[in-house]
Amino acid sequence: MYFEYGQKEIAYLKQKDKKLGEVIDKIGMIERTVDTDLFSSVVHHIIGQQISTKAQNTIWQRLKDALGEINARTISQAGIEELQAFGMTFKKAAYITEFSEKIEDGSFSIESLQIMSDEEVIQELSSLHGVGVWTAEMILLFCMQRPNILSYDDLAIQRGMRMVYHHRKIDRKLFEKYRRRLSPYCSVASLYFWAVAGGAISEMKDYAPKNNVNHKKKKRVNNK
Repeated sequence: MYFEYGQKEIAYLKQKDKKLGEVIDKIGMIERTVDTDLFSSVVHHIIGQQISTKAQNTIWQRLKDALGEINARTISQAGIEELQAFGMTFKKAAYITEFSEKIEDGSFSIESLQIMSDEEVIQELSSLHGVGVWTAEMILLFCMQRPNILSYDDLAIQRGMRMVYHHRKIDRKLFEKYRRRLSPYCSVASLYFWAVAGGAISEMKDYAPKNNVNHKKKKRVNNK
């Protein structure tokens, strides 16, 4: 299953933002997979923190092969040591186990997230150990398919925005300006910023300042 969007969202973004519109025309429709199971999505995102996509996929496949269905019961029964054996850290195994136990004892209601606002979902998910604002935002977008998610904490989003709008830096004030412009379809805009950041349009470049290592080397040579 892919993130659902269509001509309504495309037409709105192109009308609101000429530069993004040009990007949309060059790239075309983007297919990004989603996981509509909230429990497995939380587990999957905790596993994927600070590791490569390849490593995340490897651990996730081992988990599915061993446990079959990924739910609170199977995770709780596995326990921390067995989860670690699939390749994740002790902390991640502990976070996932604790989350599963909260689901089982009813102290965390995952179903209630569906009726909450984006801000409420972020607050609720961020109360879990191992889940921060960025992880909550990714769950909102790639699991719950909320239409208006643009993550300031996502480095690839910032890179994509620099490349599209030719900025050297995206600070919070500038970010909020674009968020307001692209709302209520920021999630679709996010898909295109990620694509641009990943090199979907070869002639586009990142306008972030280069590090000044070479400048410092030249300065040291000149001072000899």
